[in-house]
Amino acid sequence: MNWLIGSKQAEAKKRIAQLADATKRERAAQDLIRMGADAVPSLIEALQTKDENLLPYYQQILAQIPSATPALIKTLREAHPILRGRAAEIFGISKDRAAILTLLDALQGEYYTVRSRAALALGKIGDPKATRLLLIALKDKEDEVRSAACLALGLFRDPASFDEITNVLLDDPKIEVRQAAARALCHTQHAAELPYLMEALHDSFWWYEREYAAGDLLSAIEKMGDAAVDPLIEALSDKQGTVRKFAARLLGKLGDARAIEPLGMTLYDMHHDVGKASAESLAKFGAPAVGVLVEALSHPELWIRIHSVIALSKIRDARVAPVLLQMLNDPER
Repeated sequence: MNWLIGSKQAEAKKRIAQLADATKRERAAQDLIRMGADAVPSLIEALQTKDENLLPYYQQILAQIPSATPALIKTLREAHPILRGRAAEIFGISKDRAAILTLLDALQGEYYTVRSRAALALGKIGDPKATRLLLIALKDKEDEVRSAACLALGLFRDPASFDEITNVLLDDPKIEVRQAAARALCHTQHAAELPYLMEALHDSFWWYEREYAAGDLLSAIEKMGDAAVDPLIEALSDKQGTVRKFAARLLGKLGDARAIEPLGMTLYDMHHDVGKASAESLAKFGAPAVGVLVEALSHPELWIRIHSVIALSKIRDARVAPVLLQMLNDPER
């Protein structure tokens, strides 16, 4: 019997080794899944890998072996924190409800890496029993756990949790956690959250000396669709150039004709990046924006004319070519 068990484990390890070879990977994965429980010990051992590229394959295969659940639960309870976290991620893939109680325990455990991964797994499984502990996790001392709790709660799309996520969006001391809150609200697409997203847009914490951080916030506002158009038009008048620039970009992405005239005004904004963003957005409207852009070609400011020329060149309309030919006579080189 020991010989038989050893033989099966050796076969499993052979197949696991083949996962590193892209030409053998699919066949090896199918073989491991067919082996079922016989492959589980070796696959769990493989979770210790330092190769981040191979780890997802081990996890995906274990998620497709139902008989792996007891061993994975044991791993989540007792193993090294790295393995516990990786086991939690597997339950997020399989959405195995048999792991819910163990994941809830892990969410309250000692290791923050395990708490964060347990939070995300619970969000993906979607059991309402997790909501209370996830709300508590929004106040966890570790940034990674607060971020994971936001993302998990966003997956529930439960309006009862939106106020708590909004508090994180506006008040958390770490931008990474606020970004997670924005992504969570982006999932909900709940119009009632739009005023808070706009409030965040006006908060320089989001973009002062780190404009890259605002991407998640801008995506969340964009996902609100037509409801965001009027607040964004209003934001074109904000005292901060960065806010005006972001508003102009978003209006171009939303493509609502109500924005053409206001963007035509901010085309003349003396903040170079705002004028450029307005011109780029107007170009996305195509023919309806041609008149506004042509009018700007007579402005005395060099950069306004340049922005308008570039924008017009992106619009397929019969009126554009004659105008661009005229601009060859512009006094500025």
